[in-house]
Amino acid sequence: QVQLVESGGGLVQTGGSLRLSCAASGSIFRVTVMGWYRQTPGKQRELVATLTSGGSSNYADSVKGRFTISGDKTTWYLQMNSLKPEDTAVYYCYAGNWQWGQGTQVTVSS
Repeated sequence: QVQLVESGGGLVQTGGSLRLSCAASGSIFRVTVMGWYRQTPGKQRELVATLTSGGSSNYADSVKGRFTISGDKTTWYLQMNSLKPEDTAVYYCYAGNWQWGQGTQVTVSS
């Protein structure tokens, strides 16, 4: 089992930036993908970005050009620039095989 702990969330104004971190511990070999998802009340959790150990990244269309995922299997990051109110959500890091962090709230004020 992998333990995942997110940090870096908070309140920011429109156009601002935040960097989320996901620290992994335990059975790191069980990390099969490094990812970020987000969820708002009443909606399904949606993919934000993923990164493979080979360096391939994938982004939701809504964040392309604004968000950047980076890191390695022990710690990965989500740099979020030009934030918009619609980016407000709880952000979860994901390590594959239904391994999730507890979530961190990001709120973008207009």
